[in-house]
Amino acid sequence: MSLNAKTGLGSGSTVVNLNSARDLDAIVNDVAPQVAARAAEHDQRGMFVSDAYDLLREAGLVEAGVPAELGGRGASVSELADMLRRLAQACGSTALAFAMHTHQVAIPAWRWRYQKVAAVEPLLKRVASERIILLSSGGSDWIGGSGKAMKVEGGYRIFARKAFTSGAEAGAILMTGAIVEGTDTVIHFGVPMKAPEVRIEPTWDVLGMRATGSNDVVIDNLFIADAAVAFSRKAGEWHPVFQIIATIAFPLIYAVYLGVAEQARELALAQVRQKAVTPTLRDLAGRMDTSLRAAQLAHRWMLDVVDRNAPSAETVNEVMIGRHLVAEHAIRTVELAMELAGGSAFYRRAGIERCFRDVQGARYHPLQAGAQAQYAGAFALGEDVATIW
Repeated sequence: MSLNAKTGLGSGSTVVNLNSARDLDAIVNDVAPQVAARAAEHDQRGMFVSDAYDLLREAGLVEAGVPAELGGRGASVSELADMLRRLAQACGSTALAFAMHTHQVAIPAWRWRYQKVAAVEPLLKRVASERIILLSSGGSDWIGGSGKAMKVEGGYRIFARKAFTSGAEAGAILMTGAIVEGTDTVIHFGVPMKAPEVRIEPTWDVLGMRATGSNDVVIDNLFIADAAVAFSRKAGEWHPVFQIIATIAFPLIYAVYLGVAEQARELALAQVRQKAVTPTLRDLAGRMDTSLRAAQLAHRWMLDVVDRNAPSAETVNEVMIGRHLVAEHAIRTVELAMELAGGSAFYRRAGIERCFRDVQGARYHPLQAGAQAQYAGAFALGEDVATIW
């Protein structure tokens, strides 16, 4: 697909006026078909969706979650989730990788608006003006922390390997942390991806979401000044900032898996409409739609929890219950779509097989099934959940 040098959009596409206040629906309508056009190729080759990122950047979606007052589009978490859900219908890998940037924007945007944290303004303004991509090291940087920070004069020397860094090659800043050597303190900071002490190791050769480029980022002796440390916390315990992260990030990430399930459903129905309806097909279609509705309702609940604007241990519990239900029912929806479409679903050209592989990723984000059940159970019984993760 050739790209228009001025807009970054494919030749023959509708030109997006980057100075307008066009709603996200219109922009996604322009971009999604072009993202979809190369999704199968990217998946087959395990090749990062760099051209899709060009489209997203030029269409103005990189700054979608930045408050309008700071130069962005001011989209709410619900609007961002809908954007990601629809992008996932076009390409699961593009949507999942972009979800990691999107939540790294949505979290400081929420803190700026509802906690009046002025310190995040420069980062948000850079996202809006320069359209830089923020990276997340995901599950490898969860409550326990990872990597080593050696205290030196004026700051720290960082040594770490950050796995699952989706979109690594497109990123400008990796939002991450490290454990201070000899302590149980985790410091958090941004890592400039162009620093000579930072490199990407191509480790991402996987079952599904093959084009997210979720490679390892290795940090070797990078200096982080004291002034560049955003906050610190105790390793292995929930911190209020992580309650914000969990509450806001996971409805965005799981919008992607919902979109993958919705796409599998559409592809399966397109196959079945070419056949005579039988009781077996009717049964499978009904069970498929029932599972999908359960995933949709659970995801809507996650977004309702976000709309409380009061992250806490309780909202973490509710969001993680929703995360478990979306995963369970999205995976089941795609399984039923495979059965409904029959043998044709086994062919890559049908697209359902890719949805089946991509949706498996829903199993692996925090809180995974065992930890989520422990957290929910402890919460129900009035026990302390500070160290359950």
